Amino acid sequence: MSNPEVDAKALRCGASAEDDRPAGSSRVDVLSAREVPLGGPRAMRVRRTLPQRERTLIGAWCFADHYGPHQVAEAGGMDLPPHPHTGLQTVTWLFSGEVEHRDTLGTHSLIRPGEMNLMTGGHGIAHSENSTPDTAVLHGVQLWIALPEEHRHTARDFQHYAPGLTQIGGAAIRVFLGSLAGRTSPVRAFTPLLGAEIVIEPRMTLSLAVDTAFEHGLLVDSGDIRLIDTVLRPAELGYVPRGEDTLTMVNETDTPARAVLLGGPPFGEEIVMWWNFVGRSHQDIAKAREDWEASSDRFGVVEGSPGGRLPAPALPNAVITPRRNPPTRRTSR
Repeated sequence: MSNPEVDAKALRCGASAEDDRPAGSSRVDVLSAREVPLGGPRAMRVRRTLPQRERTLIGAWCFADHYGPHQVAEAGGMDLPPHPHTGLQTVTWLFSGEVEHRDTLGTHSLIRPGEMNLMTGGHGIAHSENSTPDTAVLHGVQLWIALPEEHRHTARDFQHYAPGLTQIGGAAIRVFLGSLAGRTSPVRAFTPLLGAEIVIEPRMTLSLAVDTAFEHGLLVDSGDIRLIDTVLRPAELGYVPRGEDTLTMVNETDTPARAVLLGGPPFGEEIVMWWNFVGRSHQDIAKAREDWEASSDRFGVVEGSPGGRLPAPALPNAVITPRRNPPTRRTSR
């Protein structure tokens, strides 16, 4: 998915000094989403929780869009022409609907609920994403992963994975990246990561053992979920600093609750994000934009995609001003 904002904000983020949480404070920070249109006369709107001022990274996860359920006949579907990416991996995960993916590797893939597309745009890749004509309701998340310096110019790649279902009491879990609840995804990433869909039955409690070296984020799709000591509403993301060995989630509603759990060790490098590019400097971003506008071989050609290429927005009239994460607070038990 493309970052459609014409005023594409520059974000610099990375590891920072830690401080302690004040005694008695919540062990979960609540991040609210903001609505962003994907563009076009019938723009599909998404809810964006990463990046934002309060937190721009969770592990190497640097971008989270949550969309739907969209009635396609009324609100329009996903219609993203070929657009570029550098320095990151993209993860597409659906709850309902079907999306057609094409990229400059020649990949043509349909993604359905319970399946993951992971695309690596290291030195450069382009792709298109379109909901299919048979899609009545489109609903899912789009996530980005920042590549570490040693891998950010890696070759373009694409992986598709349909994880099995793990049942734990009144919960159903699909692990699409990393390890959780006795399941390990075979999908390759370039830093330790966790990504999983979790569905909890009404009024049920789920406790999961997690890696204490990871910070975690729980993005709620439906229902009210109490994460440790804090209730999260739909479209909110709860952030938990590293140090927890167990995450306890309680569905406080009378219907099933669904969420996506993300995690990873704090990303130890500063990065600059602008539009669809991740780099280390203003110069990296400017060069990627120049190459895309020049139809450089760096990104290749997406064959068979309807419509033309998505043009890059204009760069700001000044050097991109970096920003960083706030201090990471350790949990106190």
